[in-house]
Amino acid sequence: MDNLELNDVRLINSGSSKRLRTYFASPPGRLAAAVAIAVLSVLLFLTLNVKAGWEFTLMFRGKKLLTLLAVAFAISVASLLFQTLTQNRILTPAIMGFDSLYMLIQTTMVFLLGSFAFSDFNVYGKWLIEVSVMTGSLCSLYLFVLYRQQQSLFVLVLVGVILGVFFHSLSALLQRMMNPTEFTVLQDALFASFNAADSHLLILSGIMIAITCLFCFRMHAVLDTVALGQPIATNLGISYKPFLLLTLALISVLVSVATALVGPVTFFGLLVVNLAYYLAGTSRHRYLIPMSVTIGVICLVAGEVILQHGFSFNTRLSILIEFIGGLFFLILVLNRRFA
Repeated sequence: MDNLELNDVRLINSGSSKRLRTYFASPPGRLAAAVAIAVLSVLLFLTLNVKAGWEFTLMFRGKKLLTLLAVAFAISVASLLFQTLTQNRILTPAIMGFDSLYMLIQTTMVFLLGSFAFSDFNVYGKWLIEVSVMTGSLCSLYLFVLYRQQQSLFVLVLVGVILGVFFHSLSALLQRMMNPTEFTVLQDALFASFNAADSHLLILSGIMIAITCLFCFRMHAVLDTVALGQPIATNLGISYKPFLLLTLALISVLVSVATALVGPVTFFGLLVVNLAYYLAGTSRHRYLIPMSVTIGVICLVAGEVILQHGFSFNTRLSILIEFIGGLFFLILVLNRRFA
């Protein structure tokens, strides 16, 4: 009798462990595990090695945490949507010239105002100029190429690449005419920083990013269809071109707001979205969108914890992300099955 009861217990435990393994191999289980790691990263970031008072520490680290979360949400969702539209895993919105345009805006402002006036320039005015110019110019380009010229998305990407080169060349020309002081101030402004975000701008940017991401998530079923390609999506009843313009406009808002808040992070989206494809185990956007955001949070928050407590802030997080993301990009380019 005892042997029979022992066998029953073993069978029950074996069944439970099998169901547990099956759950964590499924997309919801993988997402739950990623969310648990992200929450652990956030808790470590807020509580590890606290030396000052809790009120000051939580206020200081909380502001930085909100900046990291805003960037993780914006860049991850924008990169995933852009790869869905282009059906290519090595492309990100940066190829449309966002970073080059941001560099040109900063360079022009330093060139026209000078280093002292640029440093004292109103942060709200500067943020408004950057977001308006980047979002407005990119949306105008979408309307001109896709509607007025009736061209395809790939022609639009090619035009974006050419404009990016043009903006970069114009920035380089202006930088050659600057004095060393102005050039030093400009170089500091062109590196992404997660430490200097203004509180009011952070709240405003966070609200804009949250509303846009929520709207993008509500489109997850349509995104699944669009990922199959334009002919299939059109045959299944999707108004492809209006949806394409709407999605590109949402991508422009997300990338512009995040870039104006902290600066350009070119390879971050490429890194987190490809990891999300691998770890989610599905191509359904109802799991890919939250998985991309969660991996973005882990990369930024856990990276900041390691940088803060392992390397004593001897380098910037953005530099590490660009270095790792650049290596990841080379691996993707050399490995054809990802493209």
